[in-house]
Amino acid sequence: MARSADCRSRSVITDRPVVEQQIGPETFEYRPGFLGRDHADGLLQYLWRGVVWHQDPIVMFGRRVLQPRLTAWFGDAGARYRYSGLDLEPDSWPRRLAELKDSLQRELEQSFNSVLVNAYRDGRDCMGWHADDEPELGPVPTIASLSLGATRRFLIRRGNGGPSTPMDLEHGSLLVMRGDAQSRYRHAVPRTARPVGLRINLTFRHVRQA
Repeated sequence: MARSADCRSRSVITDRPVVEQQIGPETFEYRPGFLGRDHADGLLQYLWRGVVWHQDPIVMFGRRVLQPRLTAWFGDAGARYRYSGLDLEPDSWPRRLAELKDSLQRELEQSFNSVLVNAYRDGRDCMGWHADDEPELGPVPTIASLSLGATRRFLIRRGNGGPSTPMDLEHGSLLVMRGDAQSRYRHAVPRTARPVGLRINLTFRHVRQA
């Protein structure tokens, strides 16, 4: 689905209880403190300083606009991803992201072959309402979303509109979206007027390769 540019509306894992946010029959599973604080701090700085960031234009409502955030795409060879007029070829896995992917696969018993990394530089950067329902993700994808840096508000609502449910995604936390979460719901990270620092979000996924 096109992402809206209108955003108004190893031992790295800590032993924390799972906190589940239940939306209807599907579960958005939230795990605060999934990464230890030192590891999360180091990974935030490593990504911000070491990643080659892009701000590509996307097609929204028939016109090209710059994405209101920075992005990078890593994955296995052939893990191409398409959304909003973009056709992304993956950069090879940096060692630290490959290790993190392996840890997530063991923890969640789920295979991942790619990760979309988003950098929200301040409160003006955002993600509009969308679902990760591109055909190459399959009908019932599992997406593991890791947050680093500033806490940002994450909104969930049914695909046909209506009230939204807020979740505050904290530094080092993990949000797992499973089952029909992408086909029945939409999610967003809205702009905020309050002072807020850098946030980096990593969404691990499995892309069907041609």
